[in-house]
Amino acid sequence: MINFLAIGIILGLSAGLAPGPLLALVISETLHHDIRSGVKVALSPIVTDLPIILVSFFLVAKLSDFNAALGAISLGGGLFLLLIGCQSLKIKNVRLEIADTKPKSLSKGILTNLLSPHPYLFWITVGTPTIFAAIDITPFTGGAFIVGFYVCLIGSKIMVAILTGKSKTFLTGRSYRAIIRSLGVLIIILAGKLFYDGLQMLQILS
Repeated sequence: MINFLAIGIILGLSAGLAPGPLLALVISETLHHDIRSGVKVALSPIVTDLPIILVSFFLVAKLSDFNAALGAISLGGGLFLLLIGCQSLKIKNVRLEIADTKPKSLSKGILTNLLSPHPYLFWITVGTPTIFAAIDITPFTGGAFIVGFYVCLIGSKIMVAILTGKSKTFLTGRSYRAIIRSLGVLIIILAGKLFYDGLQMLQILS
C-alpha cells in the first residue's frame, strides 16, 4: 500500500506543479482576480476526471485478458511519463504575463481540463492500469493510490494559487525549478518501471 500511495503522491505532485493549461489558468485567475478564483480552477479535476476514469476503466477492463494490448498500453504510459519527465528537467521560468479574463473560474477550469489531452492520456495509459495493479493487492491499496494522487494534484495547485496571490517570486525562483526537476527524475524512474512491465507483458523480457 505504501508503494502505491507513494506513486500516487509523485504523480499527483508532478501533474499539479508541472506547467500546463490548467496551471496557467490557476495562475491567471489568481493574478487577475484573487486566490479564491485560482482555488476554484484547482478544484476542477474533481468534476472532470470521473467520466474520464470511468471510460478508462471500461477500456482497460475489456483488454484485461489480452497481455499484448496491456503491454502496449504500459509502453504508451511509459512514453507519456518519459516525455513529462524530460519536459520537467528542461523547465525554466513560468510566464506570469497572461491575458486578462472574466472571473468564471470553475467553469473555465472544467472546460480547460476537458479539452486538454493530458487527463485522457494519463488515465488510459498510466492511472487506470496502476489502479488495477493496486486493487489486485487490496481495494484499500487502490484507494491509497487515488487519494494520494488527488490530494497532491489538487493540493499542489491550491498551493500555487496561494503562493501566486501572495508573491510571484516562487514561480520564477530556483525553488520551484528544483522541485519540478526532482519530480522529473522520479517520473522518469516510474516510466522505466512501465517500460519494464510492458516488455514483460509482451514476453520480450522474462
